[in-house]
Amino acid sequence: MGTIVNVATVVVGAGLGIVLGNRIPARTKETVTSVLGLFTLVIGGTSVVSMNSAALREEVGSFAMIVVLASLLVGAVVGSGVRIEDRLEQGATWLRGRFRGAGDSARFVDGLVTSTLVFCIGPLAILGSISDGLGRGADQLYVKAILDGFAAMAFASTLGWGVLASALAVALIQGSMTALGYFAGDVLSVAQIDALTAAGGVILLALGLRLLGVKQIPVGDLLPALLLAPALVPLAALV
Repeated sequence: MGTIVNVATVVVGAGLGIVLGNRIPARTKETVTSVLGLFTLVIGGTSVVSMNSAALREEVGSFAMIVVLASLLVGAVVGSGVRIEDRLEQGATWLRGRFRGAGDSARFVDGLVTSTLVFCIGPLAILGSISDGLGRGADQLYVKAILDGFAAMAFASTLGWGVLASALAVALIQGSMTALGYFAGDVLSVAQIDALTAAGGVILLALGLRLLGVKQIPVGDLLPALLLAPALVPLAALV
C-alpha cells in the first residue's frame, strides 16, 4: 500500500510541477522539508523502541541494546570502508552523464534518471519498503511519499515529463523491496525483525537530522547495519 501511495504522490507532484512551472516559492519548499525532517525523527524514535521489545529481550536478554549498537558501529565501519554513500553519489552522477544529450529527448531522459535516483536510492526507500513488506506498517513510505511528491513537483517544473515517467521505476523498485521484506518475514524471527527495525530507526534519526540541516551524516554508510542487526541476534543469544 505504501508504494502505491508513493507512486500516486509522484504522479500528482510531477503533474503539478509541469503545470505550475517555477511558481513554487523556495521558502515553501524549505519549510515543508523541515517539517518532514521533524516527522522523520518521530518515526525513527518509534522504530528505535523495538530495541526494548519482549521478543528481542527474551532472545538476547540484556544484550538487546548492544546488538543494535554493534550492528551500527560495524555497519558504519564497513559502509565507510567501501564508501557506500560516495559510490551511490558517483553512480548517480555517472548515470546522469551517460544519458545526458541534447534536445527534448535528453531533457526527458535526464528527468527520468534524476528523479528515479532521488526517489529510489535512499534509506527511506529501502527501510520503508522492507518495513511495509514485513507487516510493520507503511508509515515510513507515507513520509517518503510526501517528500517525493514535493521533489517531483520541483523536478518536473524544469525537467518535464521524464519525472512523471519515473513513477513506473518507483513502483518496480520499491515493489521489489517490499516483496523482499515479505519473504524475509518468513525467514527471520520476531526478535531479528525487531533488531532490524531498531537499527533502521537509528538510521532514520540520522536522516531526519540531515533533512533539518543539523548534521550531514553519511546515512548510506550505515545501511550494512540492516543486514548485521538480525545476523547478530542468534550470536548474542549464545552468550
